[in-house]
Amino acid sequence: MSVHRSGTTVPLSSSGRPRRSLLATAGALLAVLSLLLTLPGPAGASEAPPRGSAHLGIGVIEHDGQGGLPPESRVAQTEGVDVASHQGNVDWPTLWNSGVKWAYVKATEGTYYKNPYFSQQYDGSYGVGMVRGAYHFATPDTTSGAAQADYFADNGGGWARDGRTLPGALDIEWNPYGDACYGKSQSGMVTWIRDFLNRYKARTGRDPVIYTATSWWTQCTGDYAGFGASNPLWIARYNTTPGTLPAGWSAQTMWQYTSSGPHVGDHNKFNGAHDRVVALANG
Repeated sequence: MSVHRSGTTVPLSSSGRPRRSLLATAGALLAVLSLLLTLPGPAGASEAPPRGSAHLGIGVIEHDGQGGLPPESRVAQTEGVDVASHQGNVDWPTLWNSGVKWAYVKATEGTYYKNPYFSQQYDGSYGVGMVRGAYHFATPDTTSGAAQADYFADNGGGWARDGRTLPGALDIEWNPYGDACYGKSQSGMVTWIRDFLNRYKARTGRDPVIYTATSWWTQCTGDYAGFGASNPLWIARYNTTPGTLPAGWSAQTMWQYTSSGPHVGDHNKFNGAHDRVVALANG
């Protein structure tokens, strides 16, 4: 016996009810469909992170990979860290006691974001004795370089000749929200960076530090060599050496060598003894 429902013939048992085997099959299919709907999509299908969540080195492992940690150096180097909102309130005394003597703190991104933990991080590092500075995560696709330099200088990125404040740093690297080069040509990117650097210097009297990775710099600026004479280089490379540097720089001032350090993930080496860190702060 059978009954016709919505274009489908369903066999019935002698009691007039649908056969259990068909009901079980339908239930199993629904369960499988529900499971498939909850599974994550394929790699690369995830949405971009929320605006404001970017930080120094956000694209280094994905684009450049990582290797071993650098060996102990016979040349004097000074340990530092960089932090952003995803580190929250930082235990600065523990970092100081572990040998960390300088720090950079994310202040701003674009012209739309200010780090809500900036005061704890910036003032806290200063409070334990560190030399510290602020950095800005650049988004060249949202507003001009000059506008972002103003926003940075107005919201924590200033400079004071107190021997403890490093010049602001421009974090220019892979776009975590879209196209790696923010939709700009190589010449357009160089122009954007120059506008930021010039406005920041006009506002503070200091040439800002440039944080970048060699592969990104080559791809997105054409390995432009024009900033090496005035702007200190902070290179990102998670390996045993800093590797090949971008054109225009014969040596790095700072090197971010890991995002997996103790206490706070992002660790750096200043290319010199502590007095050289102070010298950079003093200009």
